[in-house]
Amino acid sequence: MVKLNRIYTRTGDDGSTALGDGTRLSKAHLRIEAYGTVDETNAALGLVRLHTTAPELASLDAMLARIQNELFDLGADLCVPDRGQTLDYEPLRILPEQAARLEREIDELNASLAPLKSFVLPGGHAAAAALHLARTICRRAERLMVHLAETAGETVSPAALAYVNRLSDFLFVASRHVNHVTASGDTLWVPGKTR
Repeated sequence: MVKLNRIYTRTGDDGSTALGDGTRLSKAHLRIEAYGTVDETNAALGLVRLHTTAPELASLDAMLARIQNELFDLGADLCVPDRGQTLDYEPLRILPEQAARLEREIDELNASLAPLKSFVLPGGHAAAAALHLARTICRRAERLMVHLAETAGETVSPAALAYVNRLSDFLFVASRHVNHVTASGDTLWVPGKTR
């Protein structure tokens, strides 16, 4: 159970922060960058949800609410690296089923969409544009997590990597879904249009 009485502790004034297992790292450490960018993705989804209050977007909004909670789970997973040690508590881990659920929801949202014949430019409905922003932040989080996983002495679970990869796909399809159900329409890239 999380309990936050004091917001400032002054323990990070030296540029360090504590992981969930108590290990202190530089705030510039790749692990901190990774879960910080997961948090940034979550904040972007909070902005998306300001634009998904219409009845025709209620189902998507519920999915996004769940994903926001799962992004905190992902941050918790990254905040307690699996070092093969026995801990006195069960650390929170992303499960393969969470990526599988995203796949099902991608298929559900994509079912009514026309196949793409070009890349999509971010835009259309405000929620769709904000979903594209969240997607690009999510992709950055994924790149950082992959870099972390490839770093000697560091671990990132395959389930966490699969989840963040699938999430960016979900956000792309969700943006198209929003533009479809709101009749905003996707704006397609026209290569060399202004040359």
